[in-house]
Amino acid sequence: MSNTQARQPRPVESERTALKARKVSFSWEDTPLHWVPDEPFATHTMNVLHLLLPAGERWFVHVYRQVLPLIRDERLRQDVIGFIGQEATHSQAHDEVLPHLAEQGLDPTPYTAQVDWLFEKLLGDRTLPPGRARRWWLLERVALIAAIEHYTAFLGDWILNAEELDRRGADPVMLDLMRWHGAEEVEHRSVAFDLFLHVDGSYRRRARTWATAFTVLVFLWQRGARFFMENDPTLVNGRASFKDFYTSGKRGVLPPTGDLLRSVPRYLSRTYHPSQEASTEQAVAYLASSPAATAAEKNTGAA
Repeated sequence: MSNTQARQPRPVESERTALKARKVSFSWEDTPLHWVPDEPFATHTMNVLHLLLPAGERWFVHVYRQVLPLIRDERLRQDVIGFIGQEATHSQAHDEVLPHLAEQGLDPTPYTAQVDWLFEKLLGDRTLPPGRARRWWLLERVALIAAIEHYTAFLGDWILNAEELDRRGADPVMLDLMRWHGAEEVEHRSVAFDLFLHVDGSYRRRARTWATAFTVLVFLWQRGARFFMENDPTLVNGRASFKDFYTSGKRGVLPPTGDLLRSVPRYLSRTYHPSQEASTEQAVAYLASSPAATAAEKNTGAA
């Protein structure tokens, strides 16, 4: 085997599964403001997902619809179509949490306006001439999505295994939303990377866009956590810091910092493939027991 062949990404075929969107719905009347009891920082750090994902996943869908004509592999095309369906549903589900937060005194509009600007303007379509420049910008965004999906899959795997949240009595409805979403992120964790390899695959672009995605995600997440903590009507002088994130990870109510940092060299390895991480079997098993996902399945069958 040549050195070039040995350094190619190595997919695990048994981890692939057919993708479908599940039309879930949730009721938030009984979900408290601090849905992880006595853990406002952990609660609000996870709540940042509701701020980022509606705009971010609409952006994923928009970019992928543009790249569909470039896909020459029918199996990958079907995976991308399934991915688009799941991401559109995720966006809607998280968007529906925002009125609940506003009712509890946390109006997210000032923050979500900034997120909308990031995805719709800064990362949106640009007036570029047809040809090389326009294709370059499309490929840059495809690679950015692959890098972001590395972390959404990481978070999905973590939330599926975060038993400490159960022990602390986390709100079951919000936990089901997070785990349903996390399970689907694990389910489709290879699609964005496979699409990037199919249309480009440049290692230099992968490394560069990883650095951009990681920096932007850390920046947005800490701003979101600070926004929630500072505007939480039940807290006096609410603060958010990286030390809080670290200690929450040690307690098991947020992802451990060490695990997050160790995920970086794995993505940057030339032999990395998302199918090497997490477990499709575990994700599918959760989706088979999730209250929201099973209700959606019944409703689909009844229709």
